[in-house]
Amino acid sequence: MREAAAAGRAVVLLSAADAGIYAGAGWFKAVIDAARAAAPTPDYSAVLDCGGDAGAAQAALRAGIAAIVFTGRPDVAERLTAIAAATGARVLTARPAADLDLLAEFFSDAATLRRRCKAVFDIRA
Repeated sequence: MREAAAAGRAVVLLSAADAGIYAGAGWFKAVIDAARAAAPTPDYSAVLDCGGDAGAAQAALRAGIAAIVFTGRPDVAERLTAIAAATGARVLTARPAADLDLLAEFFSDAATLRRRCKAVFDIRA
């Protein structure tokens, strides 16, 4: 988030695939809050991938998650979209592609993570 702010770039924080099912909305909300605390000024949004689990999707919407991915049945997606619209949230029916996936660097030190982010944001070190 700090590198995005330094680059003046908007970012989308996208959870791991199906994270709404196995990690839950509370975990993702904590991640979003930590990102906001670390860098309160960058322009960003966050999307929790709930896979095809309608219960996880509903829990995310109840928790105040502003955008979710739901890949389940189209009729259920329509109902979730109506529920989301009432609170200003969005439902995506396909997972967006990631520009930067930090899974391989999960246990990396902060300097390595900064270098990877800078490379994506075209910031010279």
